[in-house]
Amino acid sequence: MRIAVIPGDGIGVDTTAEAVKVLRAVGDTFGRQFDLEMLPWGADYYLQTGITIPPDGYTLLRGFGAIFIGALGDPRVPHNRHARDILLGTRFELDLFVNYRPVKLLDARLCPLKDRSVSDVNFVVFRENTEGLYVGLGGRFKAGTEDEVAVQEELNTYKGVHRIVKHAFEFAQATGRRSVCMADKSNAMIEGHALWQRVFRELAAQYPGIEARHLYIDAMALHMVQNPAQFDVIVTNNLFGDIITDLGAALQGGLGLAASANLHPGRTSMFEPVHGSAPPLAGKNVANPMGAILSAALMLDYLGLKQEAAAIEAAVQDAVVTGNGTKEIGGALGTRETGDYIAGTIRGQRT
Repeated sequence: MRIAVIPGDGIGVDTTAEAVKVLRAVGDTFGRQFDLEMLPWGADYYLQTGITIPPDGYTLLRGFGAIFIGALGDPRVPHNRHARDILLGTRFELDLFVNYRPVKLLDARLCPLKDRSVSDVNFVVFRENTEGLYVGLGGRFKAGTEDEVAVQEELNTYKGVHRIVKHAFEFAQATGRRSVCMADKSNAMIEGHALWQRVFRELAAQYPGIEARHLYIDAMALHMVQNPAQFDVIVTNNLFGDIITDLGAALQGGLGLAASANLHPGRTSMFEPVHGSAPPLAGKNVANPMGAILSAALMLDYLGLKQEAAAIEAAVQDAVVTGNGTKEIGGALGTRETGDYIAGTIRGQRT
């Protein structure tokens, strides 16, 4: 299986190395051959060459079975132009319309809410990934003056809304989830989000065995904190999904544990942790690699290697529960040692 690996910037390089280490352990243990091709794109590459992504870069990426990407972002690059071209550019150019974020608590002690068990935090969020406020429509007039006007436009299409909402219902049906909750702000954003309302009603009628719920996004944030156990599948737009998935990460123990996938079902898709590049921490052996490792598990699951993906998830959970992780989740290990523990656990799972 050919997999493109873009290590990223800052701690992205550190955590990607551990995800690669775990993938190699999986390959050795399960007899799988992973052809991991390292691509140098990132801040250093841009500063050396002036190239964010080569002219044929997106075509090149389409030739892989999957793409694994580390965190991007570097203050040396104005406006993080390289990150926009590599990350957002890949999402748009490869039409990766599904952003998939599982929110799963691995140990009750990590949840900031009192008296919560692992069964209380176990839901998924599907975020529309190619439309909304992130498409870059708008501009500024008289920038830098007291008369400055800034306009940022939100784009919603029937096609875009329909396919992400349908994906959420299909996922719920395939995985035995009981409900799908759509979040919008249709009481204030009455034009664009009326489209979300219409599409959601249309599709809900096609899945009578699944409870279809609606919440305004501010109410959803409230409910996620008050009672996260009520949620199975959440679907929402690009901006709102970006925000509530970080809230979800807090419920599961922090961004260091958060995995994500950018999908176009049936096509080359991209997998990434969401913890950010944190340049001051780069190379200090302190970053939690579990989000990157769990993103690798999502990648293997997408590629049809469900047993291998489950082995990674079990090894990560073992590391969390036994305290064999980084400091912010109660462990005493560094980045590399955490990766070593998880890879070692996988190697010992089969004889």
